[in-house]
Amino acid sequence: MNTQAPVLVGVDGSESAVQAARFAAREAALRQRSLRIVHAFAWPAMQVPMGMAPAVPPEGEIERYTREIVDSAAEAAAKAAPEVEITTQVVDGPAAPVLLAESRSAAVVVLGDQGFGPISGALIGSVASQVATHAECPVLVARGEGVADGPVIVGVDGSELSARAVEFAADAASMRGTDLLAVHTWTHPPSIGPGDMQPLVYDVAALQTEEEALLAESVAGVQDRHPGLTVRQLSVQGRATKVLTEESQRGQLLVVGARGRGGFTGLLLGSVSNALLYRSQCPLAIVRVVKD
Repeated sequence: MNTQAPVLVGVDGSESAVQAARFAAREAALRQRSLRIVHAFAWPAMQVPMGMAPAVPPEGEIERYTREIVDSAAEAAAKAAPEVEITTQVVDGPAAPVLLAESRSAAVVVLGDQGFGPISGALIGSVASQVATHAECPVLVARGEGVADGPVIVGVDGSELSARAVEFAADAASMRGTDLLAVHTWTHPPSIGPGDMQPLVYDVAALQTEEEALLAESVAGVQDRHPGLTVRQLSVQGRATKVLTEESQRGQLLVVGARGRGGFTGLLLGSVSNALLYRSQCPLAIVRVVKD
């Protein structure tokens, strides 16, 4: 098995993190990579009520506590994908900086959809947002189980990051043996930039044709690069967050770029991708960069 650029999962002792470890193990098996399980521990960051700060526990107790977290995650991961090589480590430091540093040598980073403890609020909260915004590899969020025989869904808007998301999604669909559904949304009247003048008349049919052409161009060549992959296209008039949330109910995985343009205007965490951290009905992948 190729142990370079492992799948990385951050765990914090929550049930959500254990679920993320299972998801990460299956992802590692699909990618034929090893799995690295990391727990970031920073004692001062543990949240306690004001006036109730506990005495610092003995060093041995801290070590036992942190080892139990990674060991339980490793046990769950091993059951989910027995063939995957698993390594674990407790790293001193706050969760977001630790995971961002780890992302430099990871194929993908996996997070749970909620948490507590030293990775308090791994999602939904600042850690997930920081990691998804700044990670040096794609970030996968283990939201729900997804539909076992559903497609991999990718949001398309014609931007550079959207193109990377399409390639990531095509790889994911090929590995899973399922279809790729490319979804592009548009609005009427179309979104405009600051200072642009609204035209007096819109030709809706012409606009729809233009948007469908953008979608077709965005996925052109995907089937050539992924023989046997079925690529379906869906161009929808509507808001990106709403449309993708609805489509995610039928998917195995939803993939979006970290930011975009067009149908995903302003897709920088805090808009569409940030909203999907809360709303996606299946596991979510946010793509900034794609590693070999």
